[in-house]
Amino acid sequence: MSGIEIRDAVIDDCELILSFIRHLADYEKMSNDVIATAKDLENTLFGEKRYAEVVIANLNGVPVGFALFFHNYSTFIGKAGIYLEDLFVLPEARGKKIGKSLLIHLAKIAVERDCARFEWSVLDWNQPAIDFYRSIGAVGMEEWTVQRVDGDSLNRLAKM
Repeated sequence: MSGIEIRDAVIDDCELILSFIRHLADYEKMSNDVIATAKDLENTLFGEKRYAEVVIANLNGVPVGFALFFHNYSTFIGKAGIYLEDLFVLPEARGKKIGKSLLIHLAKIAVERDCARFEWSVLDWNQPAIDFYRSIGAVGMEEWTVQRVDGDSLNRLAKM
């Protein structure tokens, strides 16, 4: 994996992280859903309460991708896990083992932190990603579906 470096993001990376988020949203056909600002990222990733962590992938010193993750918890196992919220590699850097390097890096963090598992979601139409994930040993959780409450529904639920 020559020329690839994975490093922890720093507060000065917030504009870069936001640009990767926007690229990812374009790819997922969700550009209109991105309302985060660099200031939001500063507050939530590097503020007093850090809600997630980010690593940046550099190829020959140039930032080409990122992964944003946080801890979840398994009550059945009694241990934390790592949940990968977003992984993105610029199109021109794909096929150079950047994505695999990011996943390996996060797997190492999970093992170092004694996590029980490492998991993420993938859009059902993203067959190239699904095929890649299967090639590294990931297993789909076919019996589970993601549920979400947000926006007005979240506010209504909170007032019940």
